[in-house]
Amino acid sequence: MGPSLRPVLASLFAAATACLADVPAHYGGTPFHDSRYAGGPQKIPGRVMCAYYDMGGEGIAYHDTDTENHGSGHLNPLDGTYLNEFRKDEGVDTSYTKYRENIDKNPFNRVQPPDGLLYVGWTEPGEWFNLTVDVADAGTYVFEILYTSNRGATLALDLNFRSLAPDVPLASTFDPAETVLWRNWHHWNLSKATEVVLPAGRSVLTVHIVEKGNVNLAYFDFRKK
Repeated sequence: MGPSLRPVLASLFAAATACLADVPAHYGGTPFHDSRYAGGPQKIPGRVMCAYYDMGGEGIAYHDTDTENHGSGHLNPLDGTYLNEFRKDEGVDTSYTKYRENIDKNPFNRVQPPDGLLYVGWTEPGEWFNLTVDVADAGTYVFEILYTSNRGATLALDLNFRSLAPDVPLASTFDPAETVLWRNWHHWNLSKATEVVLPAGRSVLTVHIVEKGNVNLAYFDFRKK
């Protein structure tokens, strides 16, 4: 490619992504923050935590099939600790990795997560959640998802409420050799790398559960291609 074409192609790329840039004015959600996290929009390149989905409630920041958080305050007791009570009053179901009793530290993991890692779980088709992100530079990014899936699933991604990429399949992490049946929901893996084109600046990334569900979603790792 000749040097004279580079500015032209750069302008075309900027024009193609400009329609996706900036959070729409009508969006009522705000970036997550609490006593431990005050970093504002999550940064790309970098790690985007699913449990740090936006604030704003049902129908704005997320949609869940029921109002109960099946992790915080249900599976995890309300004992005053940060992890057990994380976002306990919201409909999105959240929990965290546990090394005790070899729950999330087991021989069937493809990838070993750290202890105490927050994640979104108990997912069902039709559910979604928003993540406000801040992209350093426009361009092509590659991402992988840390997840578990006992039966496989399909995700869809929007950026500023427009489709961002083809549906993202997540392979099942079920293992017939597992001796503890319920632990098939706790075999962690990294998804195949997926490419997306992102504009610079602040945007809203929406994660949709399309098919099958029952996946645990910990984070998206984005890197510039």
